[in-house]
Amino acid sequence: MDGERVPVEVIDCAKTYANGERGLHPTTLRVEPGEVLALLGPSGCGKTTLLRLIAGLERADAGGRILFGGQEVTHRPVERRDVGMVFQSYALFPQMTVEANIGYGLRIRGVARDEIRRRVGELVDLVRLGGLEGKRPAQLSGGQRQRVALARAVAVRPRVLLLDEPLAALDAKLKESLRDELAELLRRLHITAIHVTHDQQEAMAIADRLAVMHAGRIVQTGRAEDLYRAPRHAFVAGFLGRVNRVQRSADDRARGTVTLGGATMPCATAAAGHASVLVRPEDVRVGALQPGWGEARVVQRTFLGDRVQLRLSAGEQALTADVGRDARFEAGDTVGVLVDPDRWMTPQGNEE
Repeated sequence: MDGERVPVEVIDCAKTYANGERGLHPTTLRVEPGEVLALLGPSGCGKTTLLRLIAGLERADAGGRILFGGQEVTHRPVERRDVGMVFQSYALFPQMTVEANIGYGLRIRGVARDEIRRRVGELVDLVRLGGLEGKRPAQLSGGQRQRVALARAVAVRPRVLLLDEPLAALDAKLKESLRDELAELLRRLHITAIHVTHDQQEAMAIADRLAVMHAGRIVQTGRAEDLYRAPRHAFVAGFLGRVNRVQRSADDRARGTVTLGGATMPCATAAAGHASVLVRPEDVRVGALQPGWGEARVVQRTFLGDRVQLRLSAGEQALTADVGRDARFEAGDTVGVLVDPDRWMTPQGNEE
């Protein structure tokens, strides 16, 4: 079901509430035509405020601008912005069938009955709800209700689709299976979409690009893999997965090295001058103690099914390392640790 693909531009938009609280600092963001962008961050970071500004449910502070396809919509009310919305609750009409829910927006716009039937049929096939057209929401699973809500939102062919925590109401197992399905559906819809979530894995699975938010600001945007491997801000490094922070001496900073478990290890030249560096648990190599490796003691072993997590003590440095599920290291063992030079990360703000 192809519609018009448009870019969304947010230019210098901020939001200050009546009590003086700043919900969003001045923010500029561009979402490319047909792109799925996730606004990702913890509760209270400003992601829902930004989504509501884009939707027209909130008014930005003076000076901010919002454009859809190059067309100014800053002062348009929500009903004139041509957006589709999917909420956490799905907000389906309980007394209506699947077919009636999907076609509701078309009916109130006065679309001809034959055209409604055609579009609803097309969407039922697209979201794989065939055979359920006559069911009511209470007779559907959580995943099926989500698909109805998505089909209803796009039936009117909005220029922009906005999703506010669409999987938050589901249990962990169902959420995991549905995020891949939602990702596929969004690609097949060929529509510019902005997806708000606090769930890192959901954002990484669904979005083409992430905008990570913290304290009312976007701190970094980019592909999930780039943000995970090369975060420019310490908050991004810690929010997108787990990290170890390793302190460095003045000699380490001067030499471009890191001392870990008594061993001096090289690190990338970008680390020069940083008082600490970061490394992800899966990038800490653990094995038999050998020349060039640091010495550490296993404090705790936790079996997690697909991997074993080790808590290590390397002198004064505490570390977490992820190793293969068949690793036989036990609490109390002495092991060697090593980090390859290009695995150390030095994002801004890691002195905080």
